[in-house]
Amino acid sequence: MRRYGPAVLLALTGAAVLRISLFSELYLRYVQEGLRPYLILSGAVLVLLAAVSVCARRPRQEAPDDGHGHDDDGHGHGHDDDGHGHGNDDDGHGHSHGAAGPRVAWLLTLPALALLLFPPPALGTYSAEREAAQRAAQGVGTFPALPSGDPVELTLAEFSSRAIYDSGRSLKGRTVRLTGFVTRDDDGTWYVTRLLVTCCAADATTSKVEVRGDAAADAPDDGAWVTVTGTWHPEGTLGSEEAWPPVVDAEQVRRVAQPANPYERP
Repeated sequence: MRRYGPAVLLALTGAAVLRISLFSELYLRYVQEGLRPYLILSGAVLVLLAAVSVCARRPRQEAPDDGHGHDDDGHGHGHDDDGHGHGNDDDGHGHSHGAAGPRVAWLLTLPALALLLFPPPALGTYSAEREAAQRAAQGVGTFPALPSGDPVELTLAEFSSRAIYDSGRSLKGRTVRLTGFVTRDDDGTWYVTRLLVTCCAADATTSKVEVRGDAAADAPDDGAWVTVTGTWHPEGTLGSEEAWPPVVDAEQVRRVAQPANPYERP
């Protein structure tokens, strides 16, 4: 089995990558949608390399029998490579040098199997709470007009930017719809939260909006996904610390399923 260890590792890893990228949308938990073709290609190459490795490591065909029951040396002794019939390993003394290396290498199958059988969930409340309230370095200014018609669906990043920096107050009087997962402070204040991913999950940053109003009492447990419909509640001076996080007065809080792509894009 040791002979095929590297091939098995390649095949498991390739199958795991193909499972999350070709046969499902689980890859969206880790990377942006545009990287899907590269993941599929990488998985296919790994599986192909595994197949090539197996073919290259197949034992050579044994010499044909000459009718006298003789083996390769012609004397029927069944000698091994050292010519003494001892059935020795690589060094001819019955020692299996380097066996520890392959045994340790098999541990690499664990993360591949975990990804194949039990893909980890998307980043959630822990990642959002771990990160301090950080914002892009923007200056106060005017923003383009919002689309006509209410409610207008906005990402949390869009809502936050307009609430904190828009001198034109484009959110004033508009009903907005925001989708994210629930996070809470120790005092019970809760937020609709979303992670913003530029390239992959490793660079995720947090956008969150505090939820107030009568409908705020309907918040599910932490980590649950919700759609909040309401109006902007101005707080503090534009661009100031008091304006963060922005606030929405909720008219409706509705529990929803986690979207296929749980992250927002910049």
